[in-house]
Amino acid sequence: MEERLQKILARAGIASRRAAEELIRQGKVTVDGRVVTDMGVRVDPARQRIEYGGRPVAGAEEKVYVLLNKPTGYLSTLADPQGRKIVTDLLAGVAARVFPVGRLDYDTEGALLLTNDGELAQRILHPRFEVNKTYVATVRGNPPQAALAQLEKGIMLEGSRTWPARIRVLAAGERQTRLEITIHEGRKRQVRKMFAAIGHRVLALQRIAYGRLRLGDLPLGKYRFLTKNDLNLIFSGKNSLYRG
Repeated sequence: MEERLQKILARAGIASRRAAEELIRQGKVTVDGRVVTDMGVRVDPARQRIEYGGRPVAGAEEKVYVLLNKPTGYLSTLADPQGRKIVTDLLAGVAARVFPVGRLDYDTEGALLLTNDGELAQRILHPRFEVNKTYVATVRGNPPQAALAQLEKGIMLEGSRTWPARIRVLAAGERQTRLEITIHEGRKRQVRKMFAAIGHRVLALQRIAYGRLRLGDLPLGKYRFLTKNDLNLIFSGKNSLYRG
């Protein structure tokens, strides 16, 4: 049966569907020996040979879901031309070829999902599913309540308004303040830019949850495999993956 090429790549665990589209644009995917760059191409994997990076794309792998407590100093990518450390360096014992679902900045630590399930990655990253991500931010100074209220309502950031956020002060001081902030967008360095916009630079940042799936007491630099129940904690009730 013919399917869009990016969907086949995602199901095979190559990358999320969005990232697979970029691989196609870059000319890294061939079908029957011919480079394909058209997003609309439909392919029958039972009859046609699909290759990525010169290697055949296998059928769907067993789905694997990993929650990593990422330390700072690691890149949320699968390779780095500068030779810096990447998150998969921390996954000794994970045989499947997994990729990060979105990113955590080099200088941010905490919860990072990795999987070979491109469909699940797409659901987590797509704004319409409104998957909440919760962070603990330590910021310089003590932001006034009026400024925090602005962030909760949404502010203009690089030409577009942020979606409403939830913010809770955990510990306030004159020199620095710890806050919990929940958003469902995934703009690059968004939390840092939001606090910078109100004049309070982020000193340290940790993601502690996707939806209701919390990092808990998972040690820094360690990971655990996720169950179906864990995955359902990521989504609200109407968007649950597994029912019954």
